[in-house]
Amino acid sequence: MTRTTSAVARALERIDRLDPALHAFIEVWPDEALAREREALARRLPLGGRPFAVKGPSGIRSYAARRLIAAGGVPVGATSVPGPGTVWQTWGQGAHGRTVNPWRADRTPGGSSAGSAVAVAAGMAEAATGSDGAGSVRIPAAWCGVFGLKTTNGLLPSPDRTGLASAGVFARSAAAAEPYLRQVLGGGGPPDEAFGLPLPLPLPAVYSEDLGFAEVDPEVAAVVRAAVDRLVAAGTVRLLDRDAGLLDPAGAWTAVRGGSPDDPEAVRVRRANDERLDALFSGGALLLTPATPNRPHGHEGPGSRYSTALTWAFNLSGHPAASLPAGFTGDGCPVGLQLVASRGADLGLLAAARAVEDALPAAPTPPPGHG
Repeated sequence: MTRTTSAVARALERIDRLDPALHAFIEVWPDEALAREREALARRLPLGGRPFAVKGPSGIRSYAARRLIAAGGVPVGATSVPGPGTVWQTWGQGAHGRTVNPWRADRTPGGSSAGSAVAVAAGMAEAATGSDGAGSVRIPAAWCGVFGLKTTNGLLPSPDRTGLASAGVFARSAAAAEPYLRQVLGGGGPPDEAFGLPLPLPLPAVYSEDLGFAEVDPEVAAVVRAAVDRLVAAGTVRLLDRDAGLLDPAGAWTAVRGGSPDDPEAVRVRRANDERLDALFSGGALLLTPATPNRPHGHEGPGSRYSTALTWAFNLSGHPAASLPAGFTGDGCPVGLQLVASRGADLGLLAAARAVEDALPAAPTPPPGHG
């Protein structure tokens, strides 16, 4: 009889083979992972020994990781985050060196949840935890061609005292993320109790290329617009004529992060954007935008364009938001479509993401050894 290799063993084999080129992990725990898998299978826990990775050196202590472990998920290692002296918007620092994009090694995978996105894209883990204070889940998800969801701010415990950062999860797709998110969000019952109920189609949605202020790479915008047009043609989305223009949140985000949430200009911008978003999301509408205004940049840094321009407004407002694969630019860089939903509508956002990805071409995987 041929013995079937376990899911954790397959993940560990891929880490051993691929990570010396991709640099996604800072630590790997093979013996502990295999022991946890045996225990999860013996106890018939809900996740049944599924492998996942955790973000950074403290990720194993995060609320999301603890929930996943309790449900029988198996942490296989800790993934890279920006190292000392590394600009936070750009890349991660793994055990073998600077983390690279699995599609193009000369480009960044995004940050700060760099290694988590790379681990999932390369199949070194089925899922990975992340945290998102300005786009740190959605940007690397977009640039690595995977699914990443930031939960509603304050929904789950977070060590970030500013309130900007919230927990997130990466997986190859929204469908693949569902079993993990079910445990993190507390919906451990059968799928149809919260996660599997199909949403009535078409989904009401508002599309904005730039949220009224961002400078977006024309090719990135074209890839996302083509995906949105495909969703409309498939009957998945019905576009609403609503204003999606916001005030540029850069100054307000910086003030809050710097410990000055009561700065008058920051308060004005946040109040105005909250009012506009409340009107936009009325009736259960979604907001669709590019996840980033630019394609993955080189390892020298982002230049003058903020990769966070289209994401950090929703860290200030607290809305749940996700990025899913929308296609590629002509030079082979993945592009993400951002979906944003009403505060607290995390389950609805996941269901919407599943409907959207069902109507789009299946996201490919990076070529073996591409990094």
